[in-house]
Amino acid sequence: MSRLRTRTRPPVALALPALLAVAFLLMPLIGILVRTPWGDLGEHLGSPGVVEALKLSLLVSLWALGLSLVLGVPLAWLLARVRFKGKALVRSLVLLPMVLPPTVGGVALLLGFGRRGLLGPWLEDSFGITLPFHTSGAVVAATFVAMPFLVISLEGALGGLKQSYEETAASLGASPVRVFFTVTLPMVAPGLVAGAALTWARALGEFGATITFAGNLPGTTQTLPLQVYLLLQDRPEAATSVSLLLLAIAMAVLIALRGRWTGTPVDRAAVAAPQPAPEETLSPAPATRPAGESGAAGAVPDAPAGSAAHDPEPEHWPLHATVTGFNRLTLEAEPGTTIAVVGENGAGKTTLLRALLGLTPRAHADLRLGDADVTALPPHKRQVAWVPQDGALFPHLSALANTAYGLRARGIRRADARREAQAWLDRLGVGHLAHRKPSQLSGGQAQRVALARALAARPRLLLLDEPLAALDQTTRAHVRHTLRTHLAGFGGVCLIVTHDPVEAVSLADRVLVLADGRALQDAPPAEVSRHPRSPWVARMLGRNAWPGIASADGLALAAGGRLVVAEALPEGAEALAIIAPEAVSVHRDRPGGSPRNVWPGTVREITAVGSRLRVLIASAEAPDLVAEITPDAAAELGLADGSAVWTSVKATEVTLVHL
Repeated sequence: MSRLRTRTRPPVALALPALLAVAFLLMPLIGILVRTPWGDLGEHLGSPGVVEALKLSLLVSLWALGLSLVLGVPLAWLLARVRFKGKALVRSLVLLPMVLPPTVGGVALLLGFGRRGLLGPWLEDSFGITLPFHTSGAVVAATFVAMPFLVISLEGALGGLKQSYEETAASLGASPVRVFFTVTLPMVAPGLVAGAALTWARALGEFGATITFAGNLPGTTQTLPLQVYLLLQDRPEAATSVSLLLLAIAMAVLIALRGRWTGTPVDRAAVAAPQPAPEETLSPAPATRPAGESGAAGAVPDAPAGSAAHDPEPEHWPLHATVTGFNRLTLEAEPGTTIAVVGENGAGKTTLLRALLGLTPRAHADLRLGDADVTALPPHKRQVAWVPQDGALFPHLSALANTAYGLRARGIRRADARREAQAWLDRLGVGHLAHRKPSQLSGGQAQRVALARALAARPRLLLLDEPLAALDQTTRAHVRHTLRTHLAGFGGVCLIVTHDPVEAVSLADRVLVLADGRALQDAPPAEVSRHPRSPWVARMLGRNAWPGIASADGLALAAGGRLVVAEALPEGAEALAIIAPEAVSVHRDRPGGSPRNVWPGTVREITAVGSRLRVLIASAEAPDLVAEITPDAAAELGLADGSAVWTSVKATEVTLVHL
């Protein structure tokens, strides 16, 4: 279905000045087109002086482009990725040639690199290099004026690139240089090409700094703009023809950039985007491993000799980490342990993972994996693999190349890495999508590829940030089974951030509950389910959780009201009251009998959970309460949003957790 766009009629007060601006910019161009002697155009452009100047201009502009790439690309990366004092000053220096009068720039170059300048005598005495009145001087002048276009364009592209791609590549074992050339540059290629094209066009048209610094020597420094300047004095018609040539080159560059490299919106109707494949219904994963597959991380069936696919015996890497900063906790885990990390938003779950990776200044981890202390190692040497929430698949690589990335970064031969990567994709049910790009995958398929990529990297510590969140229920069950099968033989430790209680219970040996960066609870899933110490975790598990302070006649609730409990607590003790939804009774009239806790309320929401209904009831005398009843009971009570009801909870149905 096409999207209807609303056309806005611009106010005259804005439209008229805008039209005048367009006319102002267009008139000089029309002047060139009208005054060009079209009959003599070939003669003017083919004259020896113009041809010589054109060749020199191309030579100078290409050298200036090359020098700008060598110097400007690292500078753009520095400005976009590194925090340092004086960054604003450096950026101002980059922008200065764009606002500085070209002749002033030429004077500055002369005073800096001329024979009597600051560096000129040293360059001449040490290397025999004389820049003024030499072609190299024209290259320096063009680079000085044009390089800012490349730096600014590339810095903007780098600033718009999510760092999770580079961080994920580092976690897979890629060095910073490898990350830059295999991930960063390919992903910012449109910005780089745009900046390079603008830089070349600006260098081709440079005039003021060149004539001031390098002079106007035919065949040496007399570029095409300088040729126009000379022709304008003696042969104005020829100057107009050469100006038309420069205008055509500039317009061709700008038209080529439009909408493709500068971020201008592209007509979606004209470009058909690739359609992601639908999620498939997957058959259950085999319970047994293929022949030749070891229990060690990253093992692959029938690994060829010399591929280093696995060691004869699985290695084991226990975890010890002391985390300081925003997160303040100590983690100890034996090999093969899976820890589910849970907590509400802002509790520090992702910060904990990033601290273990060495990617955040908010928290620092003294980390030991097995016998190796990796605290001082950079992320790419820690052998800690990470799957971020968005998967961070490299969009310029296929699913197979993505999965093989970590293996290639660790020195595995290309053929062996791709074979092992294909095996992992097959295990997670996406092997048939190996040659598709991430844009051609559905969300669930992309998440499975990201998971395969992390598992294939042979990590000693595996960090998964909500790895199954994008999957549908059927696919999630399949991937959960595959992941559990792998983790059962994994020689390291796995941390999984999740909001899904099923994942926490089915995958984890322990559940780590975080609150404000601290460990609120670290216990087996069954213990956390029975006695959650966090209201958020209790609600995640589907329980009502009310914090309060014990008093002589029950629990004084933090949200107001009082709860009668059967268990005696020391007066003043902090506790969390856990009430199962099925323990809450719902009535249309005030109930009689034995319930000790009775409150009036109003139905706010009714939702279906399997074959039962969950009813959210708000009350002025108690916190919000969730009750679970059958559809028949709801129909008998005539429940609907806004219905006035009474709720009751027996004192014996309340479980207290000491805080």
